[in-house]
Amino acid sequence: MAFWVVGGEYTGTDFTTIAAGKTLERHGPFVDYQHAHDVWASRAWATVDDCQSRFRIVEGTETEPGTGPALAEGQPARH
Repeated sequence: MAFWVVGGEYTGTDFTTIAAGKTLERHGPFVDYQHAHDVWASRAWATVDDCQSRFRIVEGTETEPGTGPALAEGQPARH
């Protein structure tokens, strides 16, 4: 299992469609939650004034992020 930070600028605050001319950012893989959280915090603070930007931490594989729900802030996955 690996952790990924995914997100970017979306067309609206429903965060379902990436904005035109933008791509989904994928940062990772990270071997532990803490490293992913550090990158998430950096990207989240860099876009804090843009209400249509969102980043989240998800579990994935060593080659790609998963499509499951975002992990709760401050709560690493339990296995």
